Order: sequence, then C-alpha cells, then structure tokens
Amino acid sequence: MGGFPLRILVVGAGIAGLAVARALRMAGFRPDVIDRLPPHDLVDTGLYLPGNAARALRRLELDGPVRPLGQVIHRQRFRDITGAPLCEVDLDALWAGVGECRALLHGELHRVLLTGAGGAVRYRVGIDAVDLFPETVGVTFADGATAEYDLVIGADGARSAVRTLAALGGPPLAAGQVVYRAVARGGPPVPEWTALLGHRAGFLVVPIGPGRLHCYADETGTVVPADPLARIRELFGDYGGPLPDVLDCLEQVHASVTDEVELGRWYRGRVLLVGDAAHATAPTLSQGAAMALEDAVVLAESLRSSTDDVDAALAAYESRRRPRTRWVRDRTRDRNRTRDVSPALRDPLLRGRGGRIFGEHYRLLLGPL
Repeated sequence: MGGFPLRILVVGAGIAGLAVARALRMAGFRPDVIDRLPPHDLVDTGLYLPGNAARALRRLELDGPVRPLGQVIHRQRFRDITGAPLCEVDLDALWAGVGECRALLHGELHRVLLTGAGGAVRYRVGIDAVDLFPETVGVTFADGATAEYDLVIGADGARSAVRTLAALGGPPLAAGQVVYRAVARGGPPVPEWTALLGHRAGFLVVPIGPGRLHCYADETGTVVPADPLARIRELFGDYGGPLPDVLDCLEQVHASVTDEVELGRWYRGRVLLVGDAAHATAPTLSQGAAMALEDAVVLAESLRSSTDDVDAALAAYESRRRPRTRWVRDRTRDRNRTRDVSPALRDPLLRGRGGRIFGEHYRLLLGPL
C-alpha cells in the first residue's frame, strides 16, 4: 500500500463490529464504522461471557472497564425440571489460566466497546452495493454516496447484507430453535448459573448483579409466538427450583428464532466477514460474543503482520479462526441433541458424567487463539 494506512470500512456496530474497530485502532488503523440502525436501538437483555471472552477482552485492553460490571460466575449448575441436581461444572477450574466467567447486561458490554472503538460510529447508514476491484472495494451507500476502501469488513450479524452483496452466501439457515430472553428484577436469589433441562426445552437463570437475573430459554421450533411471555409461562409453568418465582417477576420477554451460518469461505476479494456474519450458531454454548471478540484480536494481528499483503492477511485470519468456530458449531449441535433426548434416558447419564461431558465442550477453546 505504499506505506499509507489501509482504508477500512466496518459495517455493523454491534459487539463484533465495535470489537474489530477497537482491535484495528490498537494496531494503528483508523477504520470507518457504520450501522444501518439508529444509536442505542438495543434490546437490553443479559449476556454470559465464558473465560475465553475475558481473555479476548484483556487482549483488547478492555478487561478493566468490564471488571466492575455484572457478576463473576463460578459454577454452572444443571437441574431437572423439578429442580433436583443433575451435575455441575466448576468454571474456575475449567477456565483456570484463561479468564473468569462473567454475566452482565448486553448494553453494558456494548457501551464499553463503543468507548474502546473511539465512539465514532455513523448511524443510520446502510449500503446498497459493493464492487470488487483487484485491490479495493467500491461501496455505494443507501443515500447514493460512494467511496472506495482497501478492505470492507462485514460485522452485520447472521442476516448480513454484506455477505449477500459480496456473493459470499445467502440467508442463514434456521437452527430449529425459538429462544426467549428477559431480565428479571427483584426475583429470587440465584447465586450461580442455573439451568433446568426439560424435553426439547430448557430454562437458564444467571445472576447479573444485585437484584437482576438474566433469563434465557429455548424450545424446539421455528415460529416465534405472538405472546412470548405467555408462551414461556405455559411452557415452563410446571418446572420447579427457582422458576415459579422467576416467571412471576418477568414483565417483558423477547423471542426470536436462531440462525446458523456455514460458509465455504469468509472473504472474497477485499470483503471479509466476521462474527455471526461468518459463523453464527445457536447460542447454546454462549460463544457468540466470545467468538466475535476473538475474531477481532486475530484479524488485527493478521493485518498488522501483513499490511502490505492484505490477501495473505485475510487467508491467515480465516485459517486460524475456522477450527475454533467449527468446534463451537459442532459442540453446540452436540449439546442441543441432549435436549431432545428423553429425560428418562438423559438425566441418569448427566448425574453420572454430565460435568465432564459439558466441560469437554470447551476443551479446544482453552488453548491459545
């Protein structure tokens, strides 16, 4: 590039896009960041970050601002629908040397990342076309303006417009789950990550700070109900443990179908996909944010080491990231299959070996990026 800094456009100002912007700024680049939505148009639900997310935040030098937020989670507790114990995972032991696990509000992490990215996001800006040239990308914005970049990064989620415009893939595939998210305030004390497993459905409760619980539930299906709150009260009304009191505290529930994205390649020309735009999975392992944060770290490292050969940098980035995202996808599918097994068969197995089985799902992620 003749010694000049790369002109980079990041499309999407969610966790993936802001993390990429932060990592690029740390590497000496000054990317433009756009988002088609207005600022702060976020559903403020909870978020659970496993230890590898904490490691990536350290690499982004954002672990300090995150540390006062939410609550550190030390154990995962799995229970049957009555609330009786099935198994536990010692998270401190599992993620030792990697990072602590934390639950917090999605909006809290977003604000930290926005500050870390420099805060310079152009909102309400969409793109209508990308034109791939030998070493640049022409971008036509929704308002008719045009610009040329050395690299365009699609961080615009599972339903990525960049992916479609660059002919890297079409719409995502349905993962076969309907998921429900809510924050319960003033609910019962739940000291640790606690999941109640039913048949083709489950409910997770995670503390995210004083008086607040992150609630996540899923069921097999592909249609979002008209009244999500009524649906989860119907679906989980006979569950035990803390759920009766949790359900009583819920006021608003957000429901969506889950998407999977599986692509033959993540870049074409000088257009690259990151985060859910490249490798979305069901959120069963809580790895969506973690994978996006790791993507940001590795991409910045790849570009910094190969600034004069962007094509080589993109190839190196994809070759490093694919094994980990493939592992997450495959282990997510493995865990989802346990939900579909009859509790009469599944629960005795989990009481005997569940902690080891569930802990094994993260084994590859304990290693270096």
